[in-house]
Amino acid sequence: MKSILILGAGMVVKPIAHYLLDNNFKVTLASRTKEKAEKVIEGRKNGEAISWTIDDTDVLDSLIKSHDLVVSLLPYTYHVQVAKKCIAHKKNMLTTSYVSAEMKALNEQAKEAGIIILNEIGVDPGYDHMTAMEIIDKVHEEGGKIDDFYSLCGALCAPEASNNPFRYKFSWSPKGVVLASNNDAQYLKNGEVVNLDTSDLFKNPLEIDFPEVEKMHVYPNRDSLPYIDIYGIPEVKTMYRGTFRYQNWCTAFDLLKSLNLTDHKTLNLKGKTFAQVTAEVNGFESGNLKETIKTKFKMADNHPGLQAIEWLGVLDEKSVHLEEGSTFDLTSDLMIEKMMMDESERDMVIMQHIFNITKANGDKESIISRMLDYGNSEHTSIARTVALPAAIGVKMILNGEINETGVHIPIKKTIYKPILKELKTLGIAMVETRNKEYFKIG
Repeated sequence: MKSILILGAGMVVKPIAHYLLDNNFKVTLASRTKEKAEKVIEGRKNGEAISWTIDDTDVLDSLIKSHDLVVSLLPYTYHVQVAKKCIAHKKNMLTTSYVSAEMKALNEQAKEAGIIILNEIGVDPGYDHMTAMEIIDKVHEEGGKIDDFYSLCGALCAPEASNNPFRYKFSWSPKGVVLASNNDAQYLKNGEVVNLDTSDLFKNPLEIDFPEVEKMHVYPNRDSLPYIDIYGIPEVKTMYRGTFRYQNWCTAFDLLKSLNLTDHKTLNLKGKTFAQVTAEVNGFESGNLKETIKTKFKMADNHPGLQAIEWLGVLDEKSVHLEEGSTFDLTSDLMIEKMMMDESERDMVIMQHIFNITKANGDKESIISRMLDYGNSEHTSIARTVALPAAIGVKMILNGEINETGVHIPIKKTIYKPILKELKTLGIAMVETRNKEYFKIG
């Protein structure tokens, strides 16, 4: 029986562990908190939970050596450390995280060891790559060209649960979401490179209707330009990767950022209120803070951004809970306190690819491919859509169905085609429509 070592027992581990155990693999789940890992295993046959931390390198060596494949669900900063040990012991490895430059640098070593390190095999990144490549490869095989490509994804609460001023709740890492709000962005639009400083990230979001949900806002997701080469579409004139949010989110976060409330600078917070901190980092007088903000940003009481930050508590005369920390810490901790989904609520993952193409005969066409997935009583949608592509990838590697070596993401047909086929049987699928004219945005 093939054995898998899963490092980390976070919010997406349950579906991957259950899938692999149900498919007759042995699974060892290593976590800082053994009880947490045991709860995931739930007494399933061939599952074992152990207590382990990343600084215990001797135990990590022993664990990797005694298993056939390693899945790292640790924070991405630890993946390279694990990967080097996998190379040393010639063990295959899989992560759902973006490939770092340090991970890419291990490509030749992984090839020499005869192993694959498969990364970005989740939902975004992961399922987005695979479903994009399925269409791109088909268009190219038929002699066509990709003129414009928008790849959009959002992990959200279901519409009925979007009942706070941000219209957002967390089914995964709140700090990760706030951290991502500080990214810059870059994309290609009509042949010209557009650079956005982090201060402008949430200004002027795209508006795109998503059937069965509503009209959504979209802001750019990091740097889209590398995907021109990654996806093999040098002919493309527009290349834009974006993140879906309900209306209000971009407006609210733009105001939070304008007020320096997602900054990482360490501050002395002892004895201060949230209102005092907000005033101090902006050079405002501490009294009448709301009116000061309204005047500075020329907004009324009913401005959705103002209503959102007031509801969050950053204007409250309430003592902060830290003696030292950053406004990033305060904002993300308030969100953890007020914006976590409860067990009675559903989450939702939506994805939409928009292709404008020129066919071999010169005809223009748009291809719209969408996924709408809701969580259920067993698993959240974000957990399923991240974990199941990874789980299928693990199975394929161990069954000898993936033979590539080196550092990879799932853009090869030999990898994405069987994974997408099985995901459809598990209820995760895109629905495609075509129109005989270009899809226009903005």
